[in-house]
Amino acid sequence: MIVNRLIEKAMEKAQGAQASLGQGESTDVSFENDKLKSVRSSQGTGMSVKIIADGKVGSSHTTDIDDVDGVVARALEAVEFGSPAHFTFPGPQEGPGVKVYDDAVLPLTKDEMVCIGEEMMTLVKDYNSEILVSAGVSKSVGKSQFANSAGMEHTSEATNFAVWVNGQWIRGTDILWAGHGFGWKKREVNHMEVARKAIALFKMAENIAPIKSGDMPVIFAPEGANVLLLALRLGFNGKNVFLGSSPLGGKLGERIADERFSIIDNPLLDYAGGTSEYDGEGVPHQVTPLIEGGVLKNFLYDLDTAGRAGTRSTGNGVGCDPTNLIIKEGDASYEEMVKNTKEGLLVYNVLGLGQGNPMSGEFSVNVELGYKIENGEVVGRVKDVMLAGNTYDALKNIVAIGDKAEWVGGSLLTPPVQIAKLSVVAK
Repeated sequence: MIVNRLIEKAMEKAQGAQASLGQGESTDVSFENDKLKSVRSSQGTGMSVKIIADGKVGSSHTTDIDDVDGVVARALEAVEFGSPAHFTFPGPQEGPGVKVYDDAVLPLTKDEMVCIGEEMMTLVKDYNSEILVSAGVSKSVGKSQFANSAGMEHTSEATNFAVWVNGQWIRGTDILWAGHGFGWKKREVNHMEVARKAIALFKMAENIAPIKSGDMPVIFAPEGANVLLLALRLGFNGKNVFLGSSPLGGKLGERIADERFSIIDNPLLDYAGGTSEYDGEGVPHQVTPLIEGGVLKNFLYDLDTAGRAGTRSTGNGVGCDPTNLIIKEGDASYEEMVKNTKEGLLVYNVLGLGQGNPMSGEFSVNVELGYKIENGEVVGRVKDVMLAGNTYDALKNIVAIGDKAEWVGGSLLTPPVQIAKLSVVAK
């Protein structure tokens, strides 16, 4: 394998090395404003090497698989400016068995993909012909090789399949964007259900409902849960913990959320977006509980950060980022959550997430797609509304957690979550 040649070349001067090779091909079909826009196929290759020499780390990357000598030479040159090595490369370890490849993805033809997109668009147009509809269908397959100087080797092959549909509905000066999509590593995706979910968002927005500023209950639909999860992703990151910037540092074993709230990092769910046997450093993936019953249990680490912090990698390298985040289901149905709300806000999408100070948990965002709840019913879409609060305060003031979780983006599985009150500012 090419990766073994990279290791052999690197070890002529290095004390440790790892190498990876990724090759992939994809087909994408896109529609824009009710019409087919493009049908494209593409291929890509990437080759990387990381070395440890003289106690420092150097790395290099190329798209030229014949450039074995050059990519190793550049990694050795980078050592001079590299950071100290706080880790050694892991030896051979057996990975967990997970499903990431579906034979049904590759035979899907371009004509079939076009048909899938047209069927989704037709369903939306049948609901309302005034909506300008866009859609997309994509499939891909990727092959990877990995090896290191400690004897670790593995190869893998994974597929992906995704569909989405959205639309623009213009009524006078009002412009509404709404849509839905889903993708994972399996062909089994109900594209008509994706279109029906998009239509449901438009139906709830047929009326525009005025809303007053104030503190009120907020239900985050699964799509809206990222408002709360951004701060948690940063807080769980072992590098942020080690550097002292995470507000969760030093709080392991403490209750930081409502006792009904639990979240895990699970890269072992068959066909999910973040699923694989190993992370990018050759460490076997594992399930890591992050919050259990409201109590902080673990942080996420890669090799370097774990070495610096005096702990072990959780298989989240490089970058200490989560794989598939799973929020535990509660005991309240979505219908009950709405019915029990006298006046509140239902949030699907926001604009400006990440602005402000997300590390501390603070957020202040524009509600791109949200609905007013009045006397236990969703009465219409809200406009020109901002939502503000703090994730860590909100998680301590959970009213209910839904009993049915849904995938968002292929790597987040979450039910709706209702917070007792957040600040809603309307123009």
